[in-house]
Amino acid sequence: METSDNAILKIYASSTDRIGSKLFYEYLVHMAKDQGMAGVTVYRGIMGFGQSSDINSSKFWELTEKLPVMIEIIDIKTKLDNFYKLIEPELLGMPKGCLITLEDITVRLQKSGRKN
Repeated sequence: METSDNAILKIYASSTDRIGSKLFYEYLVHMAKDQGMAGVTVYRGIMGFGQSSDINSSKFWELTEKLPVMIEIIDIKTKLDNFYKLIEPELLGMPKGCLITLEDITVRLQKSGRKN
């Protein structure tokens, strides 16, 4: 079943960013789950930079790595718009920067599996 009213919300930040005592990406994943979003994936980059940061890269000898992360949330566009409005005050209050995009997508297949 192909649907075109879907979108993807992409949030680019740092692996060390926090909201309160929680890691930013963990906070967003739990909030998205609580809000009933269709799906969320967090990707950790091996190298990158933002407008107000240095180039950060993964090195095997570092114990703590500040790396880029991208959080992708997929659902229908209206739910993503509402989710963004919910998290926007937290984002604006963060001391660090982030980048957020919203793109229309076409879902070609959405097949649920069985929970173990």
